[in-house]
Amino acid sequence: MLKPFLKTGLGLAFSLIAANSYGHFKLNSPASWIEEDERGDPQKMAPCGGTVADGGTRTGSVTDVMGGAMLRLAIEETIYHPGHYRVALARRINWLPADPEAVMKDTDRGPRSDYAPVAMEPVAPVIMDGLWANQERRTGPLETEIAIPNIDCEGCFLQVVQFMEEHPGFREGGFTYHHCAVVNIKANTELPLDEGW
Repeated sequence: MLKPFLKTGLGLAFSLIAANSYGHFKLNSPASWIEEDERGDPQKMAPCGGTVADGGTRTGSVTDVMGGAMLRLAIEETIYHPGHYRVALARRINWLPADPEAVMKDTDRGPRSDYAPVAMEPVAPVIMDGLWANQERRTGPLETEIAIPNIDCEGCFLQVVQFMEEHPGFREGGFTYHHCAVVNIKANTELPLDEGW
């Protein structure tokens, strides 16, 4: 199924959603900046994964992309959990946005995350929000194309996070799992530069 997502100032991005998915996730494309195991771990700590005990082994991978172009984003969910994904881009790792803020609810198992607000018209540094929202288990990889802003940005951080609903939270990452890729963006001189990045 083809599902469009509107982004302020960056045009349209299109999401190819598999028929059915899972929860912990692996970042398959672009290449992750840290080594991931079969579940995608370590991925708990903001903003780009790792844990207190394991900050992650750097891969040294860098993806080159043209500004104003579409970039393939592919993940594989490895443990099911309802929720959604968000994609952001920042020049520095500490400029990435805070995790989505959980709205809580009381359940017979104690407090659980109900949902996190989704930006229907995201602004920098968020590129896309509410991606791959799911309430049912799905199978297979998930892929989409995201519009990259037309900027020059060497060593930028592209962040993909998964917000989990119906979850009690965990010490190192709250309700969110995190992955990042390092990207070198070269502006397309035939297009106007995007501001705000």
